[in-house]
Amino acid sequence: MPKTFTVSKDYNNCRFDRWFKLNIGKYPQSLIERLIRKKKIKVNKKRIKTSYRVKLNDKIDVYEIDNLKPSKSNKIEKYKPSNKEKKNYEDFIIEDNENFIVINKPSGIPVQSGTKSFKNIIDILRETKYFLDSKPYIVHRLDKETSGVMIVAKNREYAQLFTSLFRIRKIHKTYLAITQGRVNKDIKILRDELTFYENNKKIVQKAISYIKIIRSNDKNSFLELKPITGRKHQLRKQLYNIGHPIIGDNKYSFNNLEKKQKFKNIMLHAYKIRFMINNIKYNFEAKYSEDFSRLLKKRF
Repeated sequence: MPKTFTVSKDYNNCRFDRWFKLNIGKYPQSLIERLIRKKKIKVNKKRIKTSYRVKLNDKIDVYEIDNLKPSKSNKIEKYKPSNKEKKNYEDFIIEDNENFIVINKPSGIPVQSGTKSFKNIIDILRETKYFLDSKPYIVHRLDKETSGVMIVAKNREYAQLFTSLFRIRKIHKTYLAITQGRVNKDIKILRDELTFYENNKKIVQKAISYIKIIRSNDKNSFLELKPITGRKHQLRKQLYNIGHPIIGDNKYSFNNLEKKQKFKNIMLHAYKIRFMINNIKYNFEAKYSEDFSRLLKKRF
């Protein structure tokens, strides 16, 4: 007898092979194709291709599923937060509804696990009461060292919606930063061609950000920044390019006294985010950290 699965709305219009890997296991593509060929997998009692787009309430039969054994390398180990950690994250919640949450991400923790860090935001949120009947979907990222407002979707539909809104630049973000030196008041917009390498291939991307000086003196500037494009490390690179790196940023900085102080995190904070869905305007604001506040008072 086959084991039958029903496609939920989260996976409507998802490719079958992707659905299989997310719901059954991360098996090799060749194995999935072989199972289909041997009629060990059927959708609505019919044979399909791996490229088939599953639909809401499709019935997927998988025969001899107990014989499928994913290799250990396919098992992704997740970070398991303590009860105290889960409780602490309640203090960071700005908005919670059926489709997404908005958090004030603390600095010093990555959005997801990587080669250098295991503890991460997504695995912690996954274990909280906010995702009892769903799972967290990443729709945008903040650097590990950066704090501030961040959206996490609760279902695939809204994850795709937010991804589309970001792509067409209908989600507007405002950052605050404390930088080295007095930024020229005549600079209103930053335009750059940022370079990075992917598999030894040089890639150049256009980057645009609006800049406004809130306060400044001979040693530091307190800035409001509104990125138009969304490039990796965009604001950090652009401020470095004009000779005013963000305080605490050891990657894009100069060899001077600020760097030698070794700030724990960079003084960059995602302050506000706004967007519109179904003619409803959403505006969220994240209070900056005590470290950021103390430095503001000290320098200005």
